[in-house]
Formats: sequence, C-alpha cells, structure tokens
Amino acid sequence: MSPFVQIFSNKYFVVPLLTGFLAQTFKFFLYWIIRKKADFRWFFYTGGMPSAHSASVMALSTIVGKNRGFDSAIFGVTLYFSLIVMYDAAGLRRAAGMQARVINRMVEELKIAHRIKEERLREFLGHTPFEVFVGAILGILLGVLLG
Repeated sequence: MSPFVQIFSNKYFVVPLLTGFLAQTFKFFLYWIIRKKADFRWFFYTGGMPSAHSASVMALSTIVGKNRGFDSAIFGVTLYFSLIVMYDAAGLRRAAGMQARVINRMVEELKIAHRIKEERLREFLGHTPFEVFVGAILGILLGVLLG
C-alpha cells in the first residue's frame, strides 16, 4: 500500500481534516446568509463561528479516546494539546484580532493626515469562547460518529 493511500485511510488524520472542512463550510454558509453575499475566502479564514481548529482537535481527541482508551497516554497528550489550541484560539489569537482593529483605526486616521497607503490588517483572527465551545462540540460529535 502506498504512503498516500495509508495517510488518507488513517481515520486519525481524515476525520479531523473532514471536521475542519465541515466547520469552514458551515462558516462560509453562515456568513453568506448573514451578509447576503458569498465570500469564498471564509473557506480559508481563521476566526468566526464555529472554530474549525477546535472542531478538528476535539475530533482527533475523541477518536483517540474512543479507540485507544480515555485512560491511555496518547489520549492524555492529544487532549492536552487540544486544550492548548482552544485556549490559544480564544486568548492569544483573539487578542491579536482586537489589536488589529485598533491599529486599523489608527492607520485610517493617519491616512487622512499623512497620505500613507498601508493595507488593513485582518481583524478576524481568533474566537470568542462560545465559538470555541461550539467548535469543540462539533468535533466531539463528529469524532463519535465517524471515529
């Protein structure tokens, strides 16, 4: 069996990947409905509802726990790193997005006075705790169903 086939038949890889894709697809349609226009960049953006990172890592943790045991060392490691990813999404990346919003306002004011041509920074970087929670629940559900 080729390495490519082995990788894409590995449920520990495929299910989290599919879960992340489904979360991004949900995000795309949610923002299409809200803003009444399709923006295909939402398939690749970070931030927003639900957290695809949280969904993916919790799907992985769920599959590992389900198949290797919730008392196994690999489940403990996987869950620990999943919690770090989710904390980072709601903490550090969210703070970076808030800082980008402030910097964008400052740059807009400077553009008027000094005619600078800086591009806007991306403000949707992280997640609210609720977006992380919804992503985690989605990941657990898909991990149970597909793992």
